Amino acid sequence: MFGNIAALSLLSVPLAAAGKPQQPPLLTNVTVFDPPDNYTIPRTLYARAMALDCSDTLLATWENYLPTANPEEACPNNCPENPYIPIYQSFDQGETWSERAKVYDQVNGWGLRYQPFLYEMTEDIGDFAAGTLLLAANSIPADLSETKIDVYASEDEGFTWSFVSSVARGGEALPENDLEPVWEPFMLIYEGELVLYYSDQRDPDNTLGQKMVHQTTTDLLNWGPIVDDVHYDNATFRPGMPIISELPTGDWILTYEFFGAEEGGFHVYYRISDSPLTFDAQPGIPILPADGSSPEGSPYNVWSPAGGENGTIIVSDGNNTPLYLNRALGAEDAWTTLEVPAGASYTRALLVLPNDPSRIMIVAGGVLGGEDNSVLVTTIDLVEENGKGNKYGHRQHGKACWGKGRGKGRGKGRGHGW
Repeated sequence: MFGNIAALSLLSVPLAAAGKPQQPPLLTNVTVFDPPDNYTIPRTLYARAMALDCSDTLLATWENYLPTANPEEACPNNCPENPYIPIYQSFDQGETWSERAKVYDQVNGWGLRYQPFLYEMTEDIGDFAAGTLLLAANSIPADLSETKIDVYASEDEGFTWSFVSSVARGGEALPENDLEPVWEPFMLIYEGELVLYYSDQRDPDNTLGQKMVHQTTTDLLNWGPIVDDVHYDNATFRPGMPIISELPTGDWILTYEFFGAEEGGFHVYYRISDSPLTFDAQPGIPILPADGSSPEGSPYNVWSPAGGENGTIIVSDGNNTPLYLNRALGAEDAWTTLEVPAGASYTRALLVLPNDPSRIMIVAGGVLGGEDNSVLVTTIDLVEENGKGNKYGHRQHGKACWGKGRGKGRGKGRGHGW
């Protein structure tokens, strides 16, 4: 139901020959943030992470369920009036973490409550320069009566933030088909525009349960019309939680959960398109691993150049511990499973680490209703070859690197490089 990917730009040359950077460590359930005992259940949820372009700095964020008042007792000491989005930092590839910023609602008086997503601009958009960090989040009042996807910007690598614009406004924040909320923002840059995807229940005729859509902007201030990405002509179907990655061929992969799938539950589906703006014209394909397992709920995906000549598509789901791998550019019959030490987590996120694309970070914020949730990271070694043999080369850094001694990305899409 709730949901959110990093879009990656292609690199035409190998990593610099000046020496390989230090390999990121393998980590198992390292704590990013463990809430105080008085936090409201589920304490934390919906964790996300990113790597700053041309930097070893990692940033993490999540839904932060602060202490609140209830009919039996007053709000605990230091209880904020409204929820905020925390930003934490790591300078050692995830071994240790500390607070970098708190992002507060600056316009609604509701708080930033659900579904944060971080993105670094790798080219200029309007008056905002490459290297600007963006945070999209769902601003929701305490009574959950409205939903509003707002965008904030930071021009100092995430230490301070300012409201930029609002993209979409919807109804009550409950996943019921007769309500009209908006959910789960995700961002990427494509052909000079910022694209923001989200799940949309605002159907005035009640002919759709939920669909996935996007809107684009050339200045971060004004947003274009709503464009469908995945919709089904069935009032009970609920595709949701869009996450998109660029593949080395220039194609794009979208993963989503699909209530209404013939496989049952919220089976994980994907679509592949030659443009991240035309997924609605492509068929939905279920992920059906060779071992017969069933990925279900709140998926996330990334692509890494490691793992063979086509690199590897890596998908996580919300109900199972393994990752799902495809080393054949998304071929339907090429999905396998990889057991990992990280536990299952609602919309568990993935990050390809900057210094070594064979190292994948799994970012977990806990489970729905979890009484002991905390934010944890685990890293796994995808392959021993460290990406050798990949005929497409490595990903390209974008324009955000210009002030940091790197080159400009050449692909049509823009995202975080290595």
